[in-house]
Amino acid sequence: MRFASLVAAAAFVVAAPVFAHAQDATPLVTAEWLKAHAGDENLAIIDIRDKIDETDLGDLPFIANAVVAPYATYGWRTEVEGVPGQIPPDAEIAALIAGLGVDADDHVVIVPWGTDSSEFGGATRVYWTFKYLGHDNVSILDGGWRQYDAQGGERVAEAVTPEAGDFVANVRPELRATTADVEAALASGVKLVDGRPEEQFLGQSKSPVVRIEGTIPGAVNIPHSNFYSAEYASFAQPETIAALAAGAGLAEGEKNIVFCNTGHWASIAWFALNAVGGNENSAMYDGSMAEWAADPARPIQ
Repeated sequence: MRFASLVAAAAFVVAAPVFAHAQDATPLVTAEWLKAHAGDENLAIIDIRDKIDETDLGDLPFIANAVVAPYATYGWRTEVEGVPGQIPPDAEIAALIAGLGVDADDHVVIVPWGTDSSEFGGATRVYWTFKYLGHDNVSILDGGWRQYDAQGGERVAEAVTPEAGDFVANVRPELRATTADVEAALASGVKLVDGRPEEQFLGQSKSPVVRIEGTIPGAVNIPHSNFYSAEYASFAQPETIAALAAGAGLAEGEKNIVFCNTGHWASIAWFALNAVGGNENSAMYDGSMAEWAADPARPIQ
């Protein structure tokens, strides 16, 4: 990662064991790991917390060695052909990432607030974006800022100002399902996983961006909140994910497509099934119900 300048402040010092090397790029890293590796040359820490300036964090609201790219405003998602929450065109999103100082060989660590499952979904969506663009060397800070601060992570007065990196996209289309892919899945029996809350899955309520209540026919439901503990600020363990998948009727390694309303909550379920759970046959439909239900000719259950 390339820095133009860095303003640091005093650290809250706590002894930290080393859990892994940066190049391991496990899906999740701990706050202790990040403290131990924060100064590594090829580590790019991306702070996606929204509205940092509106919180009561005093004079040291930022993470040491991190660039700031708020999930809601940096451009991670955009409206495409009337469908909200889409990944921007490949060249556009790659340029945004390079603008954060990310190089092709960097280990990227994404940091959300860690408040609850829905907010943590910003990190899983950005993680999916990196994976879709062919950058496998990426992790999420488990528990986000909550764990970082609780473990005495270094806080600074100003975020890093990056120089442009050499990040380039090498798209992996198998990770992104299109509407045509979902139609094919319906015809072939590929499992569809709805990551929305149960009441939306059952058609008892809906998002304002979706035309009508209901879900895609034959879908199974694993609510995104089952994958993250707001109380303990931690993501589900592989054995918990395996149990949730089995409970929804998914066989180990079975091909599936995860969706929600706009590909936000779906990214949480996809991260669980694919990245942490190890099912590389899981893809995400980022158009989700906003795109699927827009056409009245498409079936809704």
